[in-house]
Amino acid sequence: MSDLGDLYQELLLDHYRRPRNCGALDDADGVADGNNPLCGDVVRVFVKVKGGVVTDVSFEGSSCAISTALASIMTESVKGKSVEQARALFRKFHNVVTQGADPSENGPPLGKLEVFAGVGKFPARVKCATLAWHTLEAALEHKPEPVTTE
Repeated sequence: MSDLGDLYQELLLDHYRRPRNCGALDDADGVADGNNPLCGDVVRVFVKVKGGVVTDVSFEGSSCAISTALASIMTESVKGKSVEQARALFRKFHNVVTQGADPSENGPPLGKLEVFAGVGKFPARVKCATLAWHTLEAALEHKPEPVTTE
């Protein structure tokens, strides 16, 4: 396996087995639910925003390894960023996994998220990889209806 493949597997397993920022967030400013009927993933994202900055974010739910790992890494990636920076990171990640965009070009650096660029080769897994992101966006926009990947 390539070094990038090894890193992907290690990072995925680490964040799946020991997800960061997992659990309800008391006094969240925004909460949204998301589901992926194809895989059975269900996620709830909690976000606190102060002065246009994501000061805290967490998630809970029941989902596959990819969805759980990505939710964990997403929370680490957006905490402390402005809402617009978080949205820009989502747009870039989405373009990488759906359009095959080069992760090293255009926009903010993906950091740990970059190793998940290969998910784009598996269309059914793209929904797993983006569910938490779509749900975060709904939480930021205070959308009451659940997000779905269908």
